[in-house]
Amino acid sequence: MKKILSLFLTCSLLGKLGSEEIDKPNVLLIAVDDLNDWIGCLEGHPQSFTPNIDRLADRGMLFSNAHCQGTMCNPSRISLLWGRRPSSTGFYDNHYSISKEPKFLKEHVNLPTHFAANGYKTLSSGKIFHTGGYFKVQGPRAGQWRQGFDQKVHNKPKGWHSVWDFGPQDYDESKFTDHITATWVADQLGKDFQKPFFMACGFYRPHVPFFPPRRVYESLKNVELPEVIEDDWDDIPDAARKISMSNPKIPVHGWMKQKNRWQLAVHAYLASVRWVDEQIGRVLDALDQGPHAKNTIIVLFSDHGYHLGEKQRWSKFSLWERTTRVPLIISVPHGTKGRSEQPVELLSIYPSLIDLCELSKNPKLEGVSLQPLLKNPEAKWNHVAISTLGQNNHAVRDRRWRYIRYADGSEELYDHQNDPHEWTNLANKEPKLSHAQVIKRLKKHLPKTNAPQRGLLP
Repeated sequence: MKKILSLFLTCSLLGKLGSEEIDKPNVLLIAVDDLNDWIGCLEGHPQSFTPNIDRLADRGMLFSNAHCQGTMCNPSRISLLWGRRPSSTGFYDNHYSISKEPKFLKEHVNLPTHFAANGYKTLSSGKIFHTGGYFKVQGPRAGQWRQGFDQKVHNKPKGWHSVWDFGPQDYDESKFTDHITATWVADQLGKDFQKPFFMACGFYRPHVPFFPPRRVYESLKNVELPEVIEDDWDDIPDAARKISMSNPKIPVHGWMKQKNRWQLAVHAYLASVRWVDEQIGRVLDALDQGPHAKNTIIVLFSDHGYHLGEKQRWSKFSLWERTTRVPLIISVPHGTKGRSEQPVELLSIYPSLIDLCELSKNPKLEGVSLQPLLKNPEAKWNHVAISTLGQNNHAVRDRRWRYIRYADGSEELYDHQNDPHEWTNLANKEPKLSHAQVIKRLKKHLPKTNAPQRGLLP
């Protein structure tokens, strides 16, 4: 009799736990590579056309002052997915894989692994981690190129990275890398699962090569260029010049202008954004039409921003607004809708999802949960956003100001209320005392730890 009673209680408990497990919200994480604010809801370019990203913003919370922690793919994604700052981990660039650090991997738990440990089914397709998988179910990761399909458009100067190309492509759209990713994710979203899921969907475009379908490319006419001034670099310190021009594999703005490539590249980037928006729409439609529509949290972000001639430069690899600012949208079923202009970090995604899904805490996370802002976009918020490029080079962003301090002690300060393009470095303006208090206040937020770069020879 005791054995029967014990078995009954065990089964009842398992049944209860199983029910609670299934009742937990699902998570759909959508990553877009190299997307700046050229989307409709952020109004970054007058010819932005992103109806699907915009409808997601309409049903959730749009964080219009969100910033990445590392200003290139690998450090940004490591920071977001492990919940630690680059200045704490020493992962500063794209060249050193986290897989080479078994001690770090043993001591720290990444986002999908934490969800798996809390009873979630984890699935992924496309680019989420810069390297590695860490998901239980791994769908296709088609890559930036489609070998045998992509056709070279432009001849590039010697030394540029092989992916630097832009222009329309004519092959079957279903064979484009992001279409493959969206198809797989959409298929998964139509399935029933025995447990809640954490599903990640990573799109490559608008990362170079800017290769949209010709249909999308030709939908754009008379493309407008971003505003640029010729003397923009006259008031920046030498450290800013060096760090912004330290990557010889990216285009030089002068060449883009001289060879009449500037408008063509902007055209191709905008078309690539339109293309990836279509794929996001396919994923959102699949979710809305499937069995998980009412119980799925959606997070959309980009790993960093992107220059397309602004401040006379291209790509990322800077500490200016164009590189650090990113789209961030969080849609919670039956949650508050709106727009928050408070400074927030991608570092906050991990702790926010823990709170929203009521999972066990991870004490090693350095980000703060966005839950207060998800309830009230104007809630009291005493935090800033910090971005890092290399050891001891940091930008601090609050609601109005951007302060940059380089390893040699040189500085930049920009007033976004009056100078949204960051054309005037106030740190160099006389009298310096006029902004001394602002600099003093923002300087307090600089990381106290600046870990040595991993992967360097002793």
